[in-house]
Amino acid sequence: MEVISCWFVRKHRLLYIILVINLFWCARFMSPTYAYDSLDPNGNITIRWDVLQENEDSSKDIRISIVNYQLFRQIEEPGWKLSWRWAGSEVIWNMFGAEATEQGNCSVFKGRVAPHCCEKEPVIIDLLPAAPYSMQVANCCRAGILTSITQHPNKYVSAFLMHVGIADPSDAPPGMPTAFSIGVPGYTCGEAVQVLPTKFTQDQGRRTTQAFATWNVTCSYSQFRASLAPRCCVSLSAFYNETIVKCPMCSCACQDQPKTQCAKAGESPPTMLQLSPNKLLVQCTNHMCPIMVHWHIKQSYTHYWRVKVTVTNLNYIRNYSDWYLVVLHPNFRSVEQVFSFNYKPLNVYENINDSGVFYGIQYYNDRLLQSGKNGNVQTEILMHKDTDFSFKEGWGFPRKISFNGQDCVMPSPNDYPRLPNTAGSFQSQPPASMLLLLFAIHMFLNVDRLYKM
Repeated sequence: MEVISCWFVRKHRLLYIILVINLFWCARFMSPTYAYDSLDPNGNITIRWDVLQENEDSSKDIRISIVNYQLFRQIEEPGWKLSWRWAGSEVIWNMFGAEATEQGNCSVFKGRVAPHCCEKEPVIIDLLPAAPYSMQVANCCRAGILTSITQHPNKYVSAFLMHVGIADPSDAPPGMPTAFSIGVPGYTCGEAVQVLPTKFTQDQGRRTTQAFATWNVTCSYSQFRASLAPRCCVSLSAFYNETIVKCPMCSCACQDQPKTQCAKAGESPPTMLQLSPNKLLVQCTNHMCPIMVHWHIKQSYTHYWRVKVTVTNLNYIRNYSDWYLVVLHPNFRSVEQVFSFNYKPLNVYENINDSGVFYGIQYYNDRLLQSGKNGNVQTEILMHKDTDFSFKEGWGFPRKISFNGQDCVMPSPNDYPRLPNTAGSFQSQPPASMLLLLFAIHMFLNVDRLYKM
């Protein structure tokens, strides 16, 4: 039996090594944190389906609301595209506050006024801000853009009304559809769940009405589903060290990768004018990221210390409206003042205040312009030195940074700028995960010796 076992292990040694390497890389790049954000554990987008009226002809008046319950993540241009699948022969007779992208085949209504949409799987989009007043309803007409609760508390809800009927009189009245989607990369919607009917206030709160029935559909975000490649990176520097730690090499892409487009600083390729705003044409860099965040420890006082943060847009064809930056740092519980940016702490875990969201001041720097001399925004943060404050071992640098909801690639802690008098204690060491991998390979390569012992 021992001979057979030794032969089997020797025969499949290469297979074991490949398996260990695959598991190692999966553990690094398929981290659960890509599908769960610890800084916003309860964040989601909820589609609320309110049946306001059930008519004698089996038609229904329905109000649909799209509510962004996320603390900082928002829906950017080109906005949401809500879709679902009808169970029967439902049609949308008319809509207010939104419209279907396709009318579909309404030939069954020949000789009569055709419905607004006869599609089995309609795609609904928000109206533009300049829509006729007669077509508008409350919380509509923002081109599908949804801000977060933190950034704009009055713009995180979209809503529209529709009148739904059936094409085949023998069918049951319009029911609850399935297969919901908001048409934004990274979001996955679940099944509709019936909840208590929504209540509405009238006459300045003196009267309350309620829906006939209400369903909620919850949509969750996953960065891994949104984009396989990162979209931003972080560089670091400090007043006590001349070294500037650049973004890690190939953080977002490499220049020699297929379909990678970049332009050198100062150049204006003619192809730039032919690209849509949703495409990427970034400045040629070692990291190839459209967004770079630089964290500089600027100054140290007796009881305070100061940090300068610069966000640079390296995308030549896109501006970022209502941008936001989320930073995790243990000293954020003692932020004294933030210059040129708005700042709100994210007190997700009550007593732990180590994260916050930064965003621009309206009409001043809330729009991050495309790459160029004006393609950056800056702030300085003044913080009080707590009892655990230290510049040693990179404590002054952030633990995590994300831009517009996407995590930025951080440099390795081994590369952080170090204090001059402690340089000898920061000798570069391989990470523990790499040591574990090397140990596993060593054990498999020497399995014969283990069996002989």
